[in-house]
Amino acid sequence: MTARVLYQDGIPYDTPSSLEALDGPGEGVLVLPITVHWGPEPTADVSTPDGVAKAYGGLVREGTTQQQEALLNAELLRRVWPGLHLPQRCRRLWESRLRDLARS
Repeated sequence: MTARVLYQDGIPYDTPSSLEALDGPGEGVLVLPITVHWGPEPTADVSTPDGVAKAYGGLVREGTTQQQEALLNAELLRRVWPGLHLPQRCRRLWESRLRDLARS
């Protein structure tokens, strides 16, 4: 019997070049790209826990490197990283490329 290949195992995740490249705001409202959040309300207030979960979860899972570097904030990402609900493979990839997150 051959091993099954699951969709979740083939999802391509982008990552920023480094945490220092993250140039997004640490507070306020972000307008999320349609490729990151395709729901009815594309804004997220990163000054609130729900807004951070929506914006940062979506950007980590679905964002391009360019979107991540423009919208994510390194300090805020480090702070919320342990609580973000992410696919295991996504989290492992980010932590392997951005070692500081693994220590968060």
